[in-house]
Amino acid sequence: MSKLTIETAEVFEPLLQPARYKGAYGGRGSGKSQFFGGLSVEDALAAPGEIGEGMRMVCIREVQKSLKHSAKSLIESKISQFGLGEKDGFKVYTDAIKTPGDGVIIFQGMQDHTADSIKSLEGFHRAWVEEAQSLSQFSLNLLRPTIRWEDKSRGLASELWFSWNPRRKIDPVDVMLRSEKPTGAEVVRANWSDNPWFPSVLEAERLDCLSKTPDQYDHIWEGGYATVFSGAYFAHLLSQSRSEHRIGRVNADPLLSVRAYWDIGGTGAKADATSIWIVQFVGREIRVLNYYEAQGQPLATHVNWLRDNGYGACMCVLPHDGSTQDKVHDASYEKALQDAGFETVVIPNQGKGAAAKRIEAVRRLLPNCYFNEETTEAGLDALGWYHEKRDEARNIGLGPDHDWSSHAADAFGLMAIAYEEHTAPVPDVSKFYGSRSGGGGFLAS
Repeated sequence: MSKLTIETAEVFEPLLQPARYKGAYGGRGSGKSQFFGGLSVEDALAAPGEIGEGMRMVCIREVQKSLKHSAKSLIESKISQFGLGEKDGFKVYTDAIKTPGDGVIIFQGMQDHTADSIKSLEGFHRAWVEEAQSLSQFSLNLLRPTIRWEDKSRGLASELWFSWNPRRKIDPVDVMLRSEKPTGAEVVRANWSDNPWFPSVLEAERLDCLSKTPDQYDHIWEGGYATVFSGAYFAHLLSQSRSEHRIGRVNADPLLSVRAYWDIGGTGAKADATSIWIVQFVGREIRVLNYYEAQGQPLATHVNWLRDNGYGACMCVLPHDGSTQDKVHDASYEKALQDAGFETVVIPNQGKGAAAKRIEAVRRLLPNCYFNEETTEAGLDALGWYHEKRDEARNIGLGPDHDWSSHAADAFGLMAIAYEEHTAPVPDVSKFYGSRSGGGGFLAS
């Protein structure tokens, strides 16, 4: 058996020992992919002697449109770098790489698999998931029990490797390997500063990013979560909020009223999420106290959250569909909330260009907003992600992208519209905001 001597950055040394799960996360230039690419060649070379047969390995992405987006070229370069070739049992084919002892490395996308087709990977010794932040929970649930080879007599077992640049705390790979770390997992954080071979060309790019797009720097280079999406509507203003320390600890004024601004979802697994921002107006200052989001839950769940968190006396401000009767239950959110004892206000549809009006209103008001970071983190993630959908071929904007972030953004936009219209002189409140129940004013306190 041939032996290799491979220089390895100290940060990756914990991943050199056998482990059921191996994970490396962090920013650009850390060498994560280089490490796993080298380890795949090293393990393949040793497999016939250690495992007793050729290593079978699958390199995975959530979506694998072509091999040029896979790890194939990286592994090929490692084979060449280590001076290995057909004499050592390696042979490169169009769609696979043959390894010593009749082993093989293949490249696949998880979205091409079903519960039946994934069975073709049973008996594989290694699975390496690249860009693992994009891996869906469905794909992860398919993959984990499939890669299960073991040799109990010699204490050998299959391994699953994950490399990724963190995006969101709730991404399945982050939940699995950082929040709910499973038994037998070894996970390291690796950044450019951990790479002793960090190239000078990347150093120039890193410094450019730090000076020109500082709101993106922590995510791109230091492995932080993506708090803002490149080109997002509110990216610059949220970065400004952080630099001005308006995102931190914010307390409610017990003498002033509290409002809950809604974006209404629905029930069922595929329904849009319901989002609620809890806000208090203190003069021209907007205190954003809490954020709530739930998908597929009945109204009672949202009401219970309000009451459990001390907002049982708040005013609920609903979008125009809040007064629409539900086809199944023959009741509107407005009526149901009134029956539950909440004062309610329904904001009329702003008509054509409503989404653009909400975006511009938020942009005007964000400099006056103070966020309680601990309880609004998920909402801030959504505001930082909310962005325009584009037709890249024609280079034109198609309006806001309706994705996971749009529900929080719509509810926040509702708050901005209501605040701006209600702080202007209004002779007849009812003609602007329709029906309401209970007493008390709605003007900023």
